[in-house]
Amino acid sequence: MPKLTAWRKSSYCNGDGGLCVEVCDGIPGLVPVRDSKNPFGPILRFPDRAWTEFVSTLKK
Repeated sequence: MPKLTAWRKSSYCNGDGGLCVEVCDGIPGLVPVRDSKNPFGPILRFPDRAWTEFVSTLKK
């Protein structure tokens, strides 16, 4: 897996920067997700279609 450097926090993150989900963009076909409180912890990897469907469902 390539080095991940472009992490971005969810727009629904609380004001102090904690309790956030971060995703990394730019990896074709894959969306890595991590907990912002533990940036060196586990990374979940989702197929991009599954992540897009998940986010779309949450927005509804």
